[in-house]
Formats: sequence, structure tokens, C-alpha cells
Amino acid sequence: MTIVIKSLFAQTSAALRVLLVFTVLLGVLYPLGVWAVSRIPGLAHNAEGSLVEYRGAAAGSALIGVDPVFTGPPSADPWFHTRPSASADTPLGQGDPATSGGSNKSAVNPEQVELVGQRKERIAAREGVEPGAVPPEAVTASASGVDPGISTAYAELQVPRVARNNGLDPALVRGLVRAATETQGIGIASVNVLELNLAVRASARG
Repeated sequence: MTIVIKSLFAQTSAALRVLLVFTVLLGVLYPLGVWAVSRIPGLAHNAEGSLVEYRGAAAGSALIGVDPVFTGPPSADPWFHTRPSASADTPLGQGDPATSGGSNKSAVNPEQVELVGQRKERIAAREGVEPGAVPPEAVTASASGVDPGISTAYAELQVPRVARNNGLDPALVRGLVRAATETQGIGIASVNVLELNLAVRASARG
């Protein structure tokens, strides 16, 4: 009996020592090491969520697209808009980043076809163009549902409305679009909507 108790005590003691060592290594030293690496110049911005600041305050993330809300007539909307979100309650409503994701519906799914048609009609009416002029990605949700960028074609489609409703020269707004355009991955150009809208806001306020 004494031998059994001693053996149990030895095993328990060894287990507790292992627990203590790994708690210190993985619960304290490793997190501190990761945090220290994230403080290295050049990495801190990404580690903090790639925040975009406007006048000294965080306005959002460069990695998460959140569609701006405008409650007035669509034709009077002063903002550039992101791609639609599958999590939105309406065809062009604001999505919820907490429940982001695609619809997983095929291009021939009846519900998807109807939804795309509704989006195309609403965007065409908002921009004052024919439905055929609306780019395909403007009416289809991305896999994440919170894509921060739009194509240059979709940005160009929105330039006349944004310029008009902000009292800006269209040429100036096109320059802002070029400044917010990034080339990603395999050379595809993408316009960051948050950065573009902040630039428009700053220009409109002078």
C-alpha cells in the first residue's frame, strides 16, 4: 500500500511539474514572444488590425469592408459602396462582419438569379445608367462578404454620383480613385472603399 501511495505521489508530482512548465512556456513566454515580435517596426500595423485613421481616430480596418449607410434617396448618396454582402437583410443592405460569408448558391440558383437581378436594377437606378453597365462583381457577394475593395470599373461607375453629391470635380474624384487603387496578388487592381470615402470626405470638407 505504501508503495502504491508513493508511486501515485511521484506521478502526481511529475504531472504538476509538467503542467507548471508548459503553463509558463505556452501561457506566458510564448504569448509574450508573439507580442514582442508584433512590435517590430513594419509589423505593428498589421498586428493591430490594419486600422485606418481619420483625424486622429480609428475609422475602420483596411482589411474589412463595411458598406456606408445612407438613408436618403439613392441618387443623392455621396459615398462609394462596397460589393454586396450575403449576410445583408436586403439586396444592397449593410452586411454583418460578425457573420460574414458567401451564400454558397450557384450562378443558376433561382434565388441567386433573382437577387442578382434586384441588385443590378437598384445599382443602375442609383448611378443613373442602364443595368447592362453594372459590372458583374458589383452584384455578386464575395466569399467573405466583407471584401474591402471593389474593381476600378465599379469605382468608375460611381464617380459621377459621388462627385455630384459632394460638390467635387469628377476629375478630382477620379484622382482619388487612382490614389486608393492597389495591385494585389496576380496583378488585379482593387480600390479600397474605406480609404476612398475618407479621401472624398476630406476633399469635400476642404
